[in-house]
Amino acid sequence: MLSVLTITFPFFALVLCGYLAARRGVLPQPAIPGLNAFVLYFALPCMLYRFGASTPIGKLLDPAVAGVYVLCALVMVAGTVALTRNARIGWNDAAFGALVAAFPNTGFMGVPLLVALLGAQSAGPAIFIVLIDMVFTSSVCIALSRLDGAGAQGAGAAVRSALKGIATNPMPWSIALGAVASALQVQLPGPVDKTVAMLADAASPVALFTIGAVLARSQMNQHEQVLARDYVPVALAKLLVHPLLVWCVGTAAIALGVPLAPFALTVLVLLAALPSASNVSLLAEKFGAHNGRIARIILVSTALAFVSFSAAVALLT
Repeated sequence: MLSVLTITFPFFALVLCGYLAARRGVLPQPAIPGLNAFVLYFALPCMLYRFGASTPIGKLLDPAVAGVYVLCALVMVAGTVALTRNARIGWNDAAFGALVAAFPNTGFMGVPLLVALLGAQSAGPAIFIVLIDMVFTSSVCIALSRLDGAGAQGAGAAVRSALKGIATNPMPWSIALGAVASALQVQLPGPVDKTVAMLADAASPVALFTIGAVLARSQMNQHEQVLARDYVPVALAKLLVHPLLVWCVGTAAIALGVPLAPFALTVLVLLAALPSASNVSLLAEKFGAHNGRIARIILVSTALAFVSFSAAVALLT
């Protein structure tokens, strides 16, 4: 466990540094979008491209990985909506609560953390999961969020809006370009490759710092009271139920003869054990959900993940 903590501690410490910097005013709130833009449009796409280009295409696009993960995502979404929707929490809030329960912080945290823990071979499944969550899981939850008539859009229009947002997000395109480069064995020219490498090396520390700053900003800007029973169970489901579900489904799939490598299953379980994706808060705000509740789920899951994720690593590796 101590050897695991020596690897995971710096990642969560950087999140804490960003949180404290924003809370104490060392990092002004108007500067946070600039950090976020640097990570989203420059550093992280370069990191995803490099990992994708260096991963064999067969390991990058694994149907068994996709099948197991998508099934578990659907179960998490359906279960969370069924258990949380009530007189106070309608379809809109329940759907975005389900999204934070099923959408791990793979892009900003998972890819660099798993590569540090398991090696570069873990990047393929992790990058594939980023794509699945951004395109599939998000679209399903956004469609569900429209079922109670919240907002002016219907489910179809909301999904089209979400897909348009995905189309303008550089992360899926960087993954796709990396896959093409892997398939065609394309090598970037030396100076370009060096530039991409420098931006990629900046992705992990800046992204983790930015997560902390975004969480602090969300907390500072939400002054209304939210009942603990409306967000703590969802955070615990993300950290405990989601990885256990992935492990059970993956183990059953292997027993039934599905060609899912044990190593890929380990990567999937650890991805599921990550805290909730911080960008869900932006989606919730865009579609009129209770962003204070969503921000608290993300904050609690991120704080508790230092212990729960490290324990999951110790058990599986």
